[in-house]
Amino acid sequence: MKGRIYTLVNTFLDWLEIEKGYSAHTISGYGRDLREFVLRLPEDLHPAELEVTHVRRFVVSLHGENSGATVARKLSALRSFFKFLLREKYIATDPGVGVAGPKVGKYLPVFLTVDEVFRLLETPEERDRFMLRDRAILELLYSTGMRVAELVSRNAVDLDFETEMLRVRGKGNKERLVPVGRPALEAVRGWLPLRGQLIAARAKRGRPVERDGLFLNGRGSRLSSRSVERMVKSYGERAGIPQVVTPHALRHSFATHLLEMGADLRSVQELLGHASLSTTQRYTHLTLDHLTDVYDKAHPHAK
Repeated sequence: MKGRIYTLVNTFLDWLEIEKGYSAHTISGYGRDLREFVLRLPEDLHPAELEVTHVRRFVVSLHGENSGATVARKLSALRSFFKFLLREKYIATDPGVGVAGPKVGKYLPVFLTVDEVFRLLETPEERDRFMLRDRAILELLYSTGMRVAELVSRNAVDLDFETEMLRVRGKGNKERLVPVGRPALEAVRGWLPLRGQLIAARAKRGRPVERDGLFLNGRGSRLSSRSVERMVKSYGERAGIPQVVTPHALRHSFATHLLEMGADLRSVQELLGHASLSTTQRYTHLTLDHLTDVYDKAHPHAK
C-alpha cells in the first residue's frame, strides 16, 4: 500500500511543475525529501492512515544527522504535500498539524562591499578565453540582481537595448521587467559579436548549436548554472576577496547596495522578484548593521 503514497508524491511533483511552474531543481529537492519520509513509513500504510505520530517520528529521526535548517526544509516539504492531499481529498486531516520544527537562526545574506564588487567586475582580462562573456555575466548579475538560474535561461531577445530593460522569468514562472545599467549593456554588446561567431563556426562544422541562449559555452551550448558558479568563484579568488563569491552573493550585494543608497523596500522586492516582502526584509538587517558601523566610526560621541 505504501506504493500508493509514492504515487501521490509523484502526482504532487507533477502539480508543482505544471500548475505552480516550479523549477526542476526545486521539484527535485521536494522529491528527495518526500521520498525519504515515505521510506520510513510502515509497509502497509494507506494514505488515509497517515497520522501525526508518523511525522513526529520522522522529524525526531532527522535530528543529529541533519542541521536545523535541513530538518525545517524537510518539514516544510511535508506540510506542502499534506496541504495538497487535503485539497485533493486524499486525506481527511492534516498529519503535520502540531509538529514543531527546530528553531533556525535568522539567515543574513552574505554580500560584498561596493569596492569588492568593482574589483570583481574588473578581474576578467585578455588572458581569459571568454573575457567578454564573463565580464558581461558579472556586470549583468550585479546590475539586475538576477538569480543564476534566471541568468542562464535568458535568451538574447529578452534584452532590449533601446528601453534598457531585461525580461526575466523567475520562480513560479513569473515574469518581471528589470532595468539594466549602461555598463552592463555595454558589456553584453561586447560579447554579442563573439557569440555570433561561435554560433556560425559551430553551425558551419555541422555541430548542434544553441541559437537562442544569451550566454553560451565553448561547445555552443547554453551555459549552465554550475559553470557560472565556478566562474564567479574563480574571479572572486583572483580579485582577492576573502569570502567565497557566488552569483547569489552578487544578488545580495545588489539588494543591499540599493537599500543603502535609499531605495524603498517595495521597489527592491519587485526587482528581486520576491513573492513576499518578508523575504526582502532580510536585507534591512544588513543596512542597519551598516548604518550602525558608520555611526560608530563617524560620530564623535558614539563610544
